[in-house]
Amino acid sequence: MAKIKLYIAQSLNSKIALADGSVEWLESIPNPENTDHGYAEFLDSVGITIMGNSTYKQLISWDIEFPYKTKTNYVFTRNPEVQNTKYVTFVKEHHVDFVQSLREKSKRDIWLIGGGQLNTWFLNEKLIDEIYVFIMPIVVPGGIELFEAIPRETRLELTYSKVYKSGVTELRYKITR
Repeated sequence: MAKIKLYIAQSLNSKIALADGSVEWLESIPNPENTDHGYAEFLDSVGITIMGNSTYKQLISWDIEFPYKTKTNYVFTRNPEVQNTKYVTFVKEHHVDFVQSLREKSKRDIWLIGGGQLNTWFLNEKLIDEIYVFIMPIVVPGGIELFEAIPRETRLELTYSKVYKSGVTELRYKITR
């Protein structure tokens, strides 16, 4: 069965984006090692992406080529009017059975891209298996929390940690059940 992995960057004060959804502050972090923080390897390990509608809108606003064309992509939304695109299938109901079916069918892991509300829903439904969080050495004013609303208390087991020269701290956790 495929694992669902949350792979995400956050500020020191747990913000994954500013209030308007922007993440340009991430580009201000020095990268003296010129590292991708394991992103390419992680991306190769997943076959499916899942993201919230606000995250999707932010992604397509960047005026770049869709970055996950080789993946099967799902966007969770409450908007019943939105239509599927060439690269994205919109899921209009948060349905545990849908996600469980993806887990059972997929030969590769699933990347939960975010945002904060969707992260909380997955956490509360006990659908996340692992969390890869990159704590950036910056405090940003306001914004979207890693887990919006009220997450359930969830126990984590640290499986990996690394501090980069830039001050970025990578933490990997396994959800304990």
